[in-house]
Amino acid sequence: MRLKSIIKCLILLLLFVIFLEGCDNNTKNETASTSDVKEDSHVQALHEDEPGWKLDTSPVTFDWYVNFSWFETDWGNNVVSDYITDKTGVRVNFITPTGNENEKMNTMIASGSLPDFITIGWWEDGAKKMIDQELVLPLDELGKEYDPYFYKVTDDSKLEWYRQEDGHVYGYPNASSSPEDFERYKDLKPSNQTFLVRKDMYEALGRPDMRTPEGFLDALKKAKEQFPEVNGKPLIPLGLHEFTPVGNDSLEDYLQNFLAIPMKEDGKVYDRITDPEYIRWLKTFREVNEMGLLAKDIFIDKRAQMEEKIAEGRYFAMLYQRSDMAAQQQALYAKDPDSVYIAVDGPANSNLEAPTLPADGISGWTITLISKDVKDPERAIRFLSYLISEEGQKDTFLGKRGVTWETRNGKEQFLPEVLSLLKSDRMTFDQKYGAASTYWMLVDTNKTLEWAPLPAPPLKQLADWTKGKTVNLSEFEGIDPTGTTKEGIAANKIAEEWGRTLPMLLLAESEEVFDRLFQSFLQKRESYDFTIVREYRQNSYEENNRKLND
Repeated sequence: MRLKSIIKCLILLLLFVIFLEGCDNNTKNETASTSDVKEDSHVQALHEDEPGWKLDTSPVTFDWYVNFSWFETDWGNNVVSDYITDKTGVRVNFITPTGNENEKMNTMIASGSLPDFITIGWWEDGAKKMIDQELVLPLDELGKEYDPYFYKVTDDSKLEWYRQEDGHVYGYPNASSSPEDFERYKDLKPSNQTFLVRKDMYEALGRPDMRTPEGFLDALKKAKEQFPEVNGKPLIPLGLHEFTPVGNDSLEDYLQNFLAIPMKEDGKVYDRITDPEYIRWLKTFREVNEMGLLAKDIFIDKRAQMEEKIAEGRYFAMLYQRSDMAAQQQALYAKDPDSVYIAVDGPANSNLEAPTLPADGISGWTITLISKDVKDPERAIRFLSYLISEEGQKDTFLGKRGVTWETRNGKEQFLPEVLSLLKSDRMTFDQKYGAASTYWMLVDTNKTLEWAPLPAPPLKQLADWTKGKTVNLSEFEGIDPTGTTKEGIAANKIAEEWGRTLPMLLLAESEEVFDRLFQSFLQKRESYDFTIVREYRQNSYEENNRKLND
C-alpha cells in the first residue's frame, strides 16, 4: 500500500510539473505574440505613408538657432505656435545672434556643441563647416531609422541637390524651387529684387526715366533739391543694402541683374564684375557721391537703422529687396497711401534691356540642419518631416481652423479680421497669430501659393512689377568656394579685398582714381590665386548642370 501511495504521489507531482511547464510556455508564447504585435505595429507606424510624429506627442522642447539677428518672433503665445505645440507636443526655444552672425556661428562651431536645430543661409561658410566637422546628423539616415515619412514629404531633386560627397544629406531648404517648379510657377512667383522710389516724390518730379546714368543722376539731384527734408530730417536720395566686410548686395548681384549682365558666355562662367556695363554704372554711383547725393548713412547703417528710415519715408530711391521692407511699407500706407514706395524701371544696360531677376532657385534661401547634440533625434526628424509636409505647411501658414481661417467659396483662407491685420500691421499680426510664414524656416513657397491671399495694395505693385522679368539661375547657385580649402581661402581673401575696395570706389575723388583702385583690386585678385577660384566655379557650374539634368 505504501508503495502504491508513493507511486501515486510521484505521478501527481509529475503531472503538476508538466502543467506548470505548459502554463509557462503559454505565457511565453503570449508575451512573444504581444511583442510581435508591437513590433509589427511599430513597423507599420513607420511606413512612408504614416506621419511619424503622431507616434509620440509628449512634451519636448527643442533649441533652434536661427542665424539672422533680425528674427525676433518667439515661439508661444500666438495661435500658430500654440496650435502646433498642442498637436505635436513640440515647443521651440528660438536662439538668435545679438551681434555679428558669423562670429556667433563660428563661436558655436569652435565649441563643438550646437543647439538641436540650426537654420542658416545655404551660402554661408558656417553651413559647410558644420558638415565637414561632423557637427550635424545626416537627415537621410535619420529618416530611414526613425521616420520614413521624411522621404514622402521631401523633394527628391532637392535631396539630390544637397547630397554631399559622402552620399548623405544634412540640410533641407526653404523657399526652394526645382527647375520643374520654376517653370510651373514662374508666372505666379515674383522676384524679391526691386528698384524702388517714393511714390509722391517720384510723381512730383514727373516720373523721370531713371534707366540711364544721366536720367538716374538727374532724378536724384532734383529729388534732393525739391525735397531736402522729410519731417524735419534730411532726405536720403539713395538707399542700398548694408555694407558688409565682403561688399554690398545692392551694388553686386542686384545691379548686375538689373543690367541683364549674363552669367555665362560660350559655356564658361562669366566674370560679371569686369563687365563694361557694370563698371559704367559703378562709376555712375561714384558720381552720385561726387554730387553730394550719397549720404554717409548708407555706409554704416545696419538693417534695423534702415528699417527705421524706410518707415519714415526718408529715402527717395532704393535698390533693395522688397520683402525686407514690407512691414515699413504697410506702415507708410496706413499713414499716407501716397508716401509708399513703388517699383519702377531702374538702372539698365546701354540697350535698355529688361532686367534678369532671380526667383526661388533650387538652393532656396536657408537650410535647416539637425545637430549631433540633438536631445531627441527621433522626435527631431519627425518634427522636421511634419513642418515640410503639406499639413505642416498649412498649419504654419494658415494656423488653426475657425480661429485664423475658414473655407469660403471652396477656398481655405484667412478670416476677414485676420486678413485685415495681416495687410495693415504685420508686426502685430506675427505676435498675435504667427501665421503667413511667420515661422519661415522650412516654408515651401510653392505650396503656400494655394492659401496665400492677394498682397496688400502697397505690396502688390512691388511684386507685380517683377513678374515676367524672372529667370532660373539654379545652375549658378553655390558655385563659389568656401571653407578652408585652398580655393575657399583664396575666395575669402578676394571677397574681403572687394569689401574694402567697393566703398573706396564710390568715394573716389575722380574717375582716374576709380580706375586705379579697380585695377589694383584686379591685380590683388590675381595675386590671391583667382585662377583656382575661377576653375572651381567652372567645375561647380558644370556639376550643377549634371545634377539638374540627370
